[in-house]
Amino acid sequence: MGIKRGRWALAAAPLALALLAVSGCDSTPRARPQQTAEPSTPVARVCAGPAAGPAKAPAGAVTVDPAVTGDLAAKTKSSPPNTTFWLRPGMHRLEPDRYAQVIPKEGDSYLGAPGAVLDGRKTNQYAFGGTARNVTIRYLTVQGFVAPHDEGVVNHDSADGWVIEHATIQNNSGAGLMAGARQQVRASCLRGNGQYGMNAYKATGRISGLVVEGNEIVGNNRDDWERRQPGCGCTGGVKFWAVDGADVRGNWVHDNRGPGLWADTDNNDFLIENNVLEANDGAALIYETSYNAVIRKNTIRRNNWVEGRRYADRGDDFPFATIYVSESGGEPRIRARTDKIEIYRNVLENNWSGITLWENADRFCNSPANTSSGDCTLLVGKTGRCAQPAIATAPLYADCRWKTQRVDIHGNRFVLDKSVVDCTVKCDRMAMLANYGTYPDWSPYQGDRVAEAITLKQHNRWYDNVYIGPWKFVVHDPSRILDFGQWLGTYQQDAGSTFRAQDGG
Repeated sequence: MGIKRGRWALAAAPLALALLAVSGCDSTPRARPQQTAEPSTPVARVCAGPAAGPAKAPAGAVTVDPAVTGDLAAKTKSSPPNTTFWLRPGMHRLEPDRYAQVIPKEGDSYLGAPGAVLDGRKTNQYAFGGTARNVTIRYLTVQGFVAPHDEGVVNHDSADGWVIEHATIQNNSGAGLMAGARQQVRASCLRGNGQYGMNAYKATGRISGLVVEGNEIVGNNRDDWERRQPGCGCTGGVKFWAVDGADVRGNWVHDNRGPGLWADTDNNDFLIENNVLEANDGAALIYETSYNAVIRKNTIRRNNWVEGRRYADRGDDFPFATIYVSESGGEPRIRARTDKIEIYRNVLENNWSGITLWENADRFCNSPANTSSGDCTLLVGKTGRCAQPAIATAPLYADCRWKTQRVDIHGNRFVLDKSVVDCTVKCDRMAMLANYGTYPDWSPYQGDRVAEAITLKQHNRWYDNVYIGPWKFVVHDPSRILDFGQWLGTYQQDAGSTFRAQDGG
């Protein structure tokens, strides 16, 4: 599919997974954090109690028989567009060929009766493919398909306008679901898929108008792709690529191997609200080389215990965070519902560290250090323009770099009890920093230019937050670690915030 590769972009350290070793943290990591009190945000417990589909075929629907192998694909092929198919209770199977997927026609609808399952039997690669628009899938369980790495089982070809509601997409290889423009995924269970619950990627063009609402997204990246391909940046609950406009709300994103939600490479105009993000091995949310987002009213707890501890145990000083904003910021020249990244009214409780704003000085358009190789910022487009001598002067000096700028972090509650997280050091940090630019030799961003910019010149602000616990603040580079007084006084951050330094909440 030629999917772009993104990763946590540290200039000096590839993201190979390392074996755990003795470190500043007291004890070995637990496989999964223990449950604590319910958050105030409602939890979308979809997988435990999925909604039942119609027990009888709707008027005019084509009935699909589970006793007939390949009946669903055959009846889809022989029916006109805008047909409704009702799948009887039972185990439905496709023909035993890896490419024997269903190819819907425009406007087709698929309704599962109670107990209707479409099973790929570890033989078929895809369940639903093709380019037909406005297809609907409701009340159906899709499982046992073996899509290749980076590919998906449902809506394999990222067709536009699909609606997936009250579906269970589970225990497949690759991604359970791909995405097209104006796709709606609601009240569905995306569980235990080998790579992603959903991979919002389209080979040509951008995805716009994406809605992900009220889903349970749990236990994905079962195949642990970062271990198999270190540094691939290809794991987690949901991955978004070049999505222009997404509403991600009311989801329960938990216990995924790797990050919960990851927006990577030229995404824009995201609203991420009222989600419960918890117990993911990595960050709850990564927003990387992207623009303009509102992140509000989320409950975020017990994330990053596995990956944060892993890097601390190997002696890495980088502040791996639970909300990780990497080379991303507000940009008024790109149309969106906000011209900032606004992070507010969230509760972050007992995660491994808090929010990190990071910018890799060596990562820009046309740089060999750009892990999203071949991509450029939305302000330039043509990668080849970002070269000497033009890149050293306006406007390309500013526009060839994804900048962590115009980030407002306010009205949040940050709670840390180290006895709950089970650590002594490196799990207690907020950060705003960059590396020392060194590469390539023609880069105009060498030295501490980017570190100075992200810290002092790019309008990144913390204010009116509440801190409970022994928080520290990393500024400019990983070696500069401050207490709250220095953070407030020297760098004039967190005006109006309150800080209770004792451990616990």
